[in-house]
Amino acid sequence: MPPTTPSLPLRRRGARLLPWLAASAGLLAGTQALAQEDLSKAPSVYLQGEWAEYSTDALTVGATLPWRNWSMPLWGGELRGHWDIYLSRWSFDRAPGGRSNSLVLGVAPTLRLRPDQGRAAWFWEAGLGANVGNHVYRTVDREFSTSFNFATHVGIGVNLGARRQHELLLSVQHVSNAGIKQPNPGLNFVQLRYALHF
Repeated sequence: MPPTTPSLPLRRRGARLLPWLAASAGLLAGTQALAQEDLSKAPSVYLQGEWAEYSTDALTVGATLPWRNWSMPLWGGELRGHWDIYLSRWSFDRAPGGRSNSLVLGVAPTLRLRPDQGRAAWFWEAGLGANVGNHVYRTVDREFSTSFNFATHVGIGVNLGARRQHELLLSVQHVSNAGIKQPNPGLNFVQLRYALHF
């Protein structure tokens, strides 16, 4: 018995289904590629706890905005930059037995070096920016002379998750007015940040 050939209507239906099957396969491949996308270079929002001497601590919310068109190789790694924009609430002892607080708004251009041509999960970070508070920082033991100050920080961090969307950063920050006005005692914070990239 000779082999049968598909009827003409069946072949036409198959020809019509072919573009749909190809589009579905492309969509599935695109979805899988998206699931593997590295978000560590994407914008982020973060929450940060900070602790300093003189009974001072702070809670910070902020966002990072990457410099999308700038990167360079350095020491076998990849150097990138971002803007770090934040709002902090400093809490401190104003007088014996009394707490006070100040809101501090800041921005810091920041450089981040990621080893292994930028493929490593961990990174080094350093930034130099400026901030301004709604009050001059004055405690029982220490007093600033300006509400405007500079803030420098260095830190080490790591990205976690299937898409590297989670980030932990441990850093130290120095805040002072760089000698614009005296007294200028400065203040050092230890900072722990959780960020979510999207």
